[in-house]
Amino acid sequence: MKYEERTYRDWVGCDDLVGFQAVVGETDLSIFAESALKQLAIESIKRYRGEIEDYIKFDPQFKDSLVPIDLNRPAPEIVEEMVIASKKAGVGPMAAIAGAVAEFVGRDLLKRSDQIIVENGGDIFIKVSRERKLGVFAGESPLSGKISFKITPDMTPCGICASSGTVGHSLSFGKADAAIIFAKDAIFADAVATATGNVVKCSDDIEKGIEFAKSIEGVFGVCIIVGERIGNWGKIELI
Repeated sequence: MKYEERTYRDWVGCDDLVGFQAVVGETDLSIFAESALKQLAIESIKRYRGEIEDYIKFDPQFKDSLVPIDLNRPAPEIVEEMVIASKKAGVGPMAAIAGAVAEFVGRDLLKRSDQIIVENGGDIFIKVSRERKLGVFAGESPLSGKISFKITPDMTPCGICASSGTVGHSLSFGKADAAIIFAKDAIFADAVATATGNVVKCSDDIEKGIEFAKSIEGVFGVCIIVGERIGNWGKIELI
């Protein structure tokens, strides 16, 4: 798999939190916490990657399916939650993998830090105790880097995940520069972001994508960017 440099991380800063990267294989997390927890994060990544990889050995369809599947044997919690989220969104379970790793690593780190931000290729788990601004990277769109979301403590913990048909290596059947979903956790948000991105083939589909995301219970915000056009809905505030 070709590595794509995540230049948008150069925009990030939290003066009151400690920032670090945790990398294991293809998993590359950017993390902010109240203290340096890199070793704990790496151990957590290894655990969840191992659980997913071990399950795939016994059930290859978990990796390959582009539609929801049923579990055919006992599975770790992260695998179970990916399957549940993908069923709600109507996509294959691996559509939620980046959000799942961010979510589960974030949950582990919350045992040592009251504030945690975990970013995994545009998929974010966040728990904060003060207001934050979250910038939007949307590839070649003229809106990329020009807008952000206000994130308030009462919104968190939550997942904020993006799917793109023009940026990155993740599979998308759409052409959105960014389809961003706000939901109760990053696993569910990632799955719905993928499904929403698949709906958007051109800028005229922005409203169609928003209506699709709104129809899925548990989504509390959506933002879709195609070129210079943007649409949003829900309990989110654009800056």
